[in-house]
Amino acid sequence: MEHASGAEPAGPAGDAAEVLDRPLPEGVRHKVVALVSDAFGGLTVAELPSQLRQYARFTPTRRAKFAGNAMAAALEGDAVFRRRIGERLREAQPELARALESGSPPAAADPVDVAAAAYVLRPVGWVKLVAAAGEEALRADAERADEAAQRELERLRAELAQAREQTKSETERLRTELEAARKEADVLSRKLRSALSDVKRGEAALRRTNAETETLKSDAAARVTAAESEARRLRARLGEAEASAEASRRAVREGRSIEDMRVRLLLDTVLDAAQGLRRELALPPASVHPADTVDAVEPGRMTPKDIAARALSETDPALLDQLLELPQCHLVVDGYNVTKTGYPQMPLDKQRLRLLGGLSMLAAQTGAEVTCVFDGAELVAPVLLAPPRGVRVLFSKPGVTADELIRQLVRAEPPGRPVVVASTDREVADGVAKSGARPVASALLLKRLSRV
Repeated sequence: MEHASGAEPAGPAGDAAEVLDRPLPEGVRHKVVALVSDAFGGLTVAELPSQLRQYARFTPTRRAKFAGNAMAAALEGDAVFRRRIGERLREAQPELARALESGSPPAAADPVDVAAAAYVLRPVGWVKLVAAAGEEALRADAERADEAAQRELERLRAELAQAREQTKSETERLRTELEAARKEADVLSRKLRSALSDVKRGEAALRRTNAETETLKSDAAARVTAAESEARRLRARLGEAEASAEASRRAVREGRSIEDMRVRLLLDTVLDAAQGLRRELALPPASVHPADTVDAVEPGRMTPKDIAARALSETDPALLDQLLELPQCHLVVDGYNVTKTGYPQMPLDKQRLRLLGGLSMLAAQTGAEVTCVFDGAELVAPVLLAPPRGVRVLFSKPGVTADELIRQLVRAEPPGRPVVVASTDREVADGVAKSGARPVASALLLKRLSRV
């Protein structure tokens, strides 16, 4: 306390004569707040300024954190509080305090510590000490900043060198990839040229094939023409032979003269010669009918996708019994058209069985060739049935209707053979009529079957 009383006259004089013309350097300010916070605990509550008493129970660290600005303001504006803090500083650092009051601060001391102690003790020349500490702190900060900048520069240089190395490596890699891509492009280009050449060769081959096809078609047309000419010639000769035979028969019936008998003998000779020629050539009897040559699907040989079903309905009456009495008559039945007309409420399989049973009995009674045609349809299973005796059963292929199949059957027959088509479909009736067949209504066929 004697040091405090001895220094009291210089404190006010120093305060009045020396005043800081700029704010405390930040480092000095933090150090001053730390000194006040450490000395704060040695004072009683009554010795503290009123604005600092609420921080009396804080630890020095929390006091410096939460009451730093208040302590700095109290230290600057309250001389008594500053003097009390100075006394605590003299007790804590007596050598530094005596050196400052004697005007010769230790050269080895930290300028920030010297400036902070001078700011609290306010000896003569304290402003210069604070300013010098600030400049020293700025120089130290500048040196640290320069060192940091130098380190950052070195780091950036290292990163730049690494980036250059990476760029070089990446450039080399890209060059390698580019070279590989160029080689691959060359290979693809050669392949493309080869493919174009193959296409051109294929087009040339296609043109040659088309030309050959046209030639073959021309040859086939010429052969068909020649065959038709030969067929006409043979039909003419057959007509002559039939006329001669008919004349011979009339002569026999009418009891003609011996000349007529000689003609008959000549005819028999021709017939015997024809039979001898047939035996010599080993010609088998005709076992295949024209209807057997039409492309269709027989029952039991199809897949579920080969079968289609539809029914037609229309009526065109005719005299069925008289037509079936004609020699070599061929009855073609539009199956579903007839069943849908007569018994549409029955399942399709029952309809087929009922119609085929009636047609079998009709064929046995009349001796006529009977073909029953059904539309094909997409069914869950193929139609499996054994065609009844005397009845040919056909299903149309996918994409071909029963109407078209019926027209194919009619066109397959030779001119002059009686063909009867049972269908109510007007289009079917008109189509087969143009081909020489006789259409009859489905209702008439059903009436005829009801008498079987």
